[in-house]
Amino acid sequence: MLWGKRRDSCKIVASINLQLTELLMQKPHDNSKASPAAFMQDNTLIAVIELSLSNWLVAGLIPGVSREPLKKLEPNPEDLLKLLHSWRDEAIKAGRPITRIAVAYETGRDSFWLARWLRERGIDAHVIHATSVTVSREHRRAKTDRLDTAMLKRGFLGWLRGERGHCTVAIVPTMEEEDAKRPHREREGLVHEQTRAVNRMKSALIQFGVRNFNPKLRKASVKLETVRTPEGKSLPPNTIAALRRDMERLKIIKEQIKAIEQARLQQFEQKPEALANRMVYLLVRIYGLGLETADLLAHELLSRTLRDRKAVARYAGLTGSPDESGSKRREKGLSRSGNARVRKIMIQLAWRMVKFQPDSALVQWFKQRTENTKGSRKPMIVALARKLIIALWRYANDGVIPEGFRLHSAA
Repeated sequence: MLWGKRRDSCKIVASINLQLTELLMQKPHDNSKASPAAFMQDNTLIAVIELSLSNWLVAGLIPGVSREPLKKLEPNPEDLLKLLHSWRDEAIKAGRPITRIAVAYETGRDSFWLARWLRERGIDAHVIHATSVTVSREHRRAKTDRLDTAMLKRGFLGWLRGERGHCTVAIVPTMEEEDAKRPHREREGLVHEQTRAVNRMKSALIQFGVRNFNPKLRKASVKLETVRTPEGKSLPPNTIAALRRDMERLKIIKEQIKAIEQARLQQFEQKPEALANRMVYLLVRIYGLGLETADLLAHELLSRTLRDRKAVARYAGLTGSPDESGSKRREKGLSRSGNARVRKIMIQLAWRMVKFQPDSALVQWFKQRTENTKGSRKPMIVALARKLIIALWRYANDGVIPEGFRLHSAA
């Protein structure tokens, strides 16, 4: 009798352990793939918007109304709100009280301002990734705003029903979060413009055989008159004028880059408790990881709310794109569906970690995988970058130091 009771209790304990294991193994819900809220079609007014500079095309789905309205508006949010409220009143007259107005539009030039504006007025607004909407694969297909709204409405309905694979919804950032990305993006553009100006000046000089003159010097504009070609002649007047204009432009660019960097340091000092700033302080402690890289990673990826490590790698654009059909098995390379800035900087950072963190577990793994395989360093550096961004995400959010990484002492 005692043995039977012990056996039953063991079964109960085993069942509880199995249920706990299943709960732990379940992935958290991915809100970008499917809506977490229950969809009540009889009480939900649905609208999708095709945005453009000249007009907005709004397609609706009104409960209790057989027609599917399509309305073209001036690009004015107030007119859009009036239209949604008129459709809501129409549904109420048909005997369907509206408890939710769900609106969606594609990512594009208008960014997220309209979604924020609508949410402040009680509208459930969402922004759909334009590349996630399924389109016809015909070689030549019809393409109009009316057809685009129909496809967008089908994808949005599937997302509202909680079905995966219809479309992907972007996280709507706050105005402060969008503004925080502006300095490092502007600096990146200025650095590229600086490189173009220097290359343009060097190209103009080399056309006349001048190789020993550095146009980046502070007094380069004054010394242009003394520059001589291999024939012993001075540079032509139009070339000198063009070089001086490029030098003035280069001076302005350098001043703007310096102003951005100084403003960023002041912002770090004024708001050290901000989430992105705390992450920057943690990242710059790693040997081989500078302030520019830390600032970009903190604002572009690490401060975002991401579900798990797979979402981190996917947003960084460092996941593969397999191509399998029947007996065919091949890999088409990086999907490049994520953040291009993060992907570029992570591949560069992976090469730097090979140099500055040679004793870390990630670099040792990379060396073991590439030491006896010819031509494997380039594809494997992408795998290292994927592992590295996951390790940095855990370090910045949970304080888990990557195994074997050398850190600067905390200031």
